[in-house]
Amino acid sequence: MQAHYANRVTNLSESITIAISSLARELKAQGKDILSFSAGEPDFDTPQVVKEGAIKAIQEGFTKYTATAGIPELLSAISEKLARDNNLNYSAKEIIVNSGAKHSLFNIFQALIDKDDEVIIPSPYWVTYPELVTFSNGKNVFIKTTQANNFKITIEQLKAVITPKTKMLILTTPSNPTGMVYSRQELEAIGEVLKDTNIWVLSDEIYEKLVYDGTFTSAGSISNDMLERTITVNGLSKALAMTGWRMGYLASKDQKLCKLINGFQSQSLSNINSITQKAAIVGLNGSADKDIENMRIAFKQRRDFACEKMNAIKGLNVIKPDGAFYLFVNCSAITKDSMQFCKDLLEQVGVATVPGIGFGMDGYFRFSFATDLKSIEKGIQRIADFIKG
Repeated sequence: MQAHYANRVTNLSESITIAISSLARELKAQGKDILSFSAGEPDFDTPQVVKEGAIKAIQEGFTKYTATAGIPELLSAISEKLARDNNLNYSAKEIIVNSGAKHSLFNIFQALIDKDDEVIIPSPYWVTYPELVTFSNGKNVFIKTTQANNFKITIEQLKAVITPKTKMLILTTPSNPTGMVYSRQELEAIGEVLKDTNIWVLSDEIYEKLVYDGTFTSAGSISNDMLERTITVNGLSKALAMTGWRMGYLASKDQKLCKLINGFQSQSLSNINSITQKAAIVGLNGSADKDIENMRIAFKQRRDFACEKMNAIKGLNVIKPDGAFYLFVNCSAITKDSMQFCKDLLEQVGVATVPGIGFGMDGYFRFSFATDLKSIEKGIQRIADFIKG
């Protein structure tokens, strides 16, 4: 039999971050001394109070199918969280729970993007965005940002790429991989440009709880116009160290869009894990806020330490990120080939990082500081030794 595979699958690339993390694990399993700074995953355990919520759900037999969009108590908890933390007013009918924020994004693109629809993506970007656009037969339109401008788009850049085919703008704040955070004023300026257009805003806010300098502002809270056009995406993976629990959600004032996504999800995933839903309520209602703050404080300490050490290496420089848990390190003074640089770094000194080319910007690499200080210090010292030769 000669197999023929669908173009929508064969045209996709494997996530470079997952691929490198997998390689690092394989090398480690072979007995090699590997320090991995490639995964976007907190090293903390899920808070005990959240675990207890899951255990209680199991003990009470909450193990059956649920409504596709999520159980009413969870939808209510998300609605209350968005109002309390983000000044966003969404009803239960305007929220859908998904199997991680990545799944939320997949559903949104499938529901909105048709052939040749243009999606504006600031670069550097999270590796999955352009792949999802491609899968949806859309067209990626990249805005290349600069380190000098803190990796943020300018209003002039945004205006220059908008066409009659523009369907969506993706905003990620705090950003993966740069950690930049858009201020309220910057979001207001973007909102002014989008007025009187039919352009959606996809606001990926998965790192909102991990902000170290300044304050976080949700894109949809800027104005009623922005609220109407913004689809807010969030989840519990990063803030509550619940990556394996697979809980994300989307919120939109467009109830027809939510109904369409609900129907689409009912034919694919159905509902997310019932146990996770019960645990998520505990994570959203404030019971784990102290745990979240303790993690944020630890990440800030690691960020400050890692930035100082990395900037002390001749040939490297990095701007201090406002949020998330990554350094986007400029290695262009040494080489612009980030793929080869990261490959050599892994093979020669056992340090796993992610090449900037995967995020649409060569000459950089992403270094996750979501691990302990001792490992960070050891890893950066290996990088320094590698560069010295």
